[in-house]
Amino acid sequence: MRDWSPVLGLPLWVWLFVLPSLFGLLCFFAKEPLTRRLRPIWRVLDGLYFASGVVAAFFMCTILLLIVAQMIARWTNVALPGTTEFAGYAMAATSFFALSHAMTRGAHIRVSIILNWNRYTSRWLDIFAVFGSAVIATYFARYAIKTNAFSEMLNDRTQGQDQIPEWVVTLLSLPATPLGDWGSAIGKATSTLVYTPVWIPQLAMSIGATLLAIALWDTLYRTIITGKNPIVSEAVE
Repeated sequence: MRDWSPVLGLPLWVWLFVLPSLFGLLCFFAKEPLTRRLRPIWRVLDGLYFASGVVAAFFMCTILLLIVAQMIARWTNVALPGTTEFAGYAMAATSFFALSHAMTRGAHIRVSIILNWNRYTSRWLDIFAVFGSAVIATYFARYAIKTNAFSEMLNDRTQGQDQIPEWVVTLLSLPATPLGDWGSAIGKATSTLVYTPVWIPQLAMSIGATLLAIALWDTLYRTIITGKNPIVSEAVE
């Protein structure tokens, strides 16, 4: 972890792994006070997971619309370049944005044969499994974000036929731009079509992976505090 730069005086891995783990230990000893303080946060997080599912559904509908548009373009002999690439981006966005919502709804496959041994060991094995999943998801989210940063730094562009207006790139770049430079950045933006920067479709991967990591740490804390895993409806039919 040599490239995990310090943030506010502490290495990034401390913020991402050590402090969340220590908070999980705190949940064992302060269940009642934490329940009162975390309940409003849980409601906000539940809404965030649901919103992520809505975004995933939007991109799924976008795939359908792109396929229909491509079919109509083929029938009418109209050139519609880039639809295949945009459909691929929408598919990736659907998959990653749906991760946290699907996980909290029990739609992910869980192998629970070992958890069914007895009530005592099942609780501790469940906590161990969720903790391990949270660590892995956090690790993946960190490097997904780093991939975004590298793609932007290298100005990596798509190799397909998809092009987007330059003002879209500028708009999505604003969060990483100093607030005082927003006016000049927007003023320089034009409607010229440019090849899609790779970091734009990669944003879905970074956001979705981050939401999944948050959902898993959240599930771990709820499991410890309430004594049962909040994921109750496993999708096995």
